[in-house]
Amino acid sequence: MARKKVDLTQGNILKGLLALAWPIIGANLLQTGYQLVDAFWVGRLGANAVAAVSISYPVNFLLISLSSGFAFAGSILVAQYAGAKQPKMVNHVAAQTLTMVVLMSIVLSAIAYFLSPNILNGLGVEEEIFEDANFFQQMIFVGLVFNFGFIMFQSLLRGIGEVRIPLYINAATLGLNFILDPLFIYGWGPIPAYGVTGAAVSTLCTLMLSAAIGHYILFKGITDIKLSLKNFWFDKPLLKRAFKIGAPSSIEISARALGLTLMTGIAAKFGTEVLAAYGVGSRLISFVVIFGLGLLRASSTVVGQNMGAGLVDRAEKGATYAAWIGFVGLSVIGVLFYVFAEPLVITFMDAEPHVVQMGVDFMRIVSLSFGFMGAQLALVGTLRGSGNTVESMILTIIGIWVIQFPFALIVSDMESFQELGVWWSFPVSYVIPCILTVIWFKKGTWKRKKLVN
Repeated sequence: MARKKVDLTQGNILKGLLALAWPIIGANLLQTGYQLVDAFWVGRLGANAVAAVSISYPVNFLLISLSSGFAFAGSILVAQYAGAKQPKMVNHVAAQTLTMVVLMSIVLSAIAYFLSPNILNGLGVEEEIFEDANFFQQMIFVGLVFNFGFIMFQSLLRGIGEVRIPLYINAATLGLNFILDPLFIYGWGPIPAYGVTGAAVSTLCTLMLSAAIGHYILFKGITDIKLSLKNFWFDKPLLKRAFKIGAPSSIEISARALGLTLMTGIAAKFGTEVLAAYGVGSRLISFVVIFGLGLLRASSTVVGQNMGAGLVDRAEKGATYAAWIGFVGLSVIGVLFYVFAEPLVITFMDAEPHVVQMGVDFMRIVSLSFGFMGAQLALVGTLRGSGNTVESMILTIIGIWVIQFPFALIVSDMESFQELGVWWSFPVSYVIPCILTVIWFKKGTWKRKKLVN
């Protein structure tokens, strides 16, 4: 598998940053395609089938966030050791963090599998879809082991600056999922129609294949990481350090997931129509966030490798580039979303004109602040890449739990605002945290963090 190696510690740093960001964004877009493919084929089975499949995604996301810290820690440490030109430590860190993620995923998978009926009961799932929802969710929980394994694979490769291979794997398995979904859902020839169950089996097959390919690449040494069995003995000091780096990231993502769930609850108190408008707006925003997360992860790798190499000024330059690209790039996207808000909302919602107008108002209120979100996410990547994950966690908690959620709760209770309080909470939660993050970045305390000797 031929590849062109980019050394992020020398040469044009802007070119290196962009070379990392685009494949990461592409891979993220393809991963969201799994849900879209499942929704496309399952949607033809009716509303009950869609509900049965949809109920598992928030729970699955929460479980992934709980163990994602080791993936972030692995990526950060690999990036810094790669920058320090210590290939033995790159391989050792990769093996140790991969081991812990797999073990954690097995434990979480087993617990979640057996508690699946209780989870659905707690969520108030109705009896008519309970059986399908339970089986689909249990298959997703079985797949957590393979899902976590592939997430870890992507994180490790991102740490050494190799982002194209995961993009190719995601593209291939998404295409396979598009073929397997109708095959197992509707049946063909000797294969019976499994309905909703078929979507779960299809997803599980593609997750297994992705993880298998990823681990094959790591053990064969196709990239700059080559695993061997001797690296898998437990290195307690290293694992303790990885946990210290990764735990704040897990808390950060979990806090974000829970906060967004509560925001949905605030929107829901205004009725189904407002909730529908909020749902469409949230879906469109999640699409834009993918671009910001691509910059976050690219910035994290650039900063991590240069900090590991002792090139602090170069790390700062890369972070500055990432922040400006995030601000300008997402501002342009925001202007496009503002201008084309109505056709975008109509694409995802066939509803009465006044409901569509609520969605349009939501998008126009939020879209012009996308640039602040992009800049803040890019600088959060600087936090993570330099090992300052506690600060990253604190800024996220401030943005959601100190600013957005209280603002939405208080302002939406005002008679003159109502659902507009929810809409305005988004730009407020983008602009203020961005300003706070820029102030922190300019102080320069992040440069003092040292993870690699």
